[in-house]
Amino acid sequence: MRPVAAAFLLVLLVITGVLVLPGCRPNDSLPFAAEVDEPHYRRGTQLLRSGRTQEALDAFLKVVERRGGDAPESHLECGILYLQHIKDPVAAIYHFRKYLALRPNSPQASRTRELIDTATKEFARTLPARPYEGQMRMLDMTESVERLQKENFQLKTQVAQMRGLPAPTQPPGGFGSAAAVPSTAPEPDPEVAPEPDPEPAPAVAAPAPATRPPAGATVATVRPPANSPAGVTTPATSGRVHTVQKGDSLFSISRQYYGNGGRVNDIVAANRGVLSDRNSPLKIGTALKLP
Repeated sequence: MRPVAAAFLLVLLVITGVLVLPGCRPNDSLPFAAEVDEPHYRRGTQLLRSGRTQEALDAFLKVVERRGGDAPESHLECGILYLQHIKDPVAAIYHFRKYLALRPNSPQASRTRELIDTATKEFARTLPARPYEGQMRMLDMTESVERLQKENFQLKTQVAQMRGLPAPTQPPGGFGSAAAVPSTAPEPDPEVAPEPDPEPAPAVAAPAPATRPPAGATVATVRPPANSPAGVTTPATSGRVHTVQKGDSLFSISRQYYGNGGRVNDIVAANRGVLSDRNSPLKIGTALKLP
């Protein structure tokens, strides 16, 4: 009797296990839906196309929560929204890194790493310390120089191929290194010859000291031409002095003493300490030397 009871009990246990186990895990036999087929993911993409970024972010976050974090595409969308629209670079970096952890070899991995660098720079700009600003500017400049060097090398390679010349070699230190940065010191132009020094002006010989003529000799007064330029030579004065009176002018003084107005420049030259040119105003009482 005991063997029969034991066999009956064993059959009951097996039947109970068959019935209970499928009831405990009903979802294991169902296929797990793809992330892009999630209703919240589809709704998030539709909201994103409509420009409703905050609602789209909430939808993608629900996908992440529903799938227990195993939602790389939703992580990527959340990171982009946090970086470009919400302006939260820290949250963006978190979701970008989650995406890389789940899809390290995906076609979007390289772009995601660039987005992490961008978010890191944005976070550094929010820090209160001033030195970080200079470091970020230097980093931006270094990246720009490296990019320009690569473009320049590619253009040189294309030109060399078109002309049948040997291809240029890359800098020994690579792009962005100190050796690859061109010197900013100006190079002398070999085609431009230095200007010769101006020839020195010919020395003007000092006039010989005038010798006093013997007594009784007639001295001929040589008048310079009326159109001689003023200031070149100082005419000798005759010892006569004219005191400026009301209504006098250089022209009237020249006519008074020389019979014509052609000696105005000579009068000006003889009185350089008083007159700067022939248009200088005359002050009453000024003594003018007459040449």
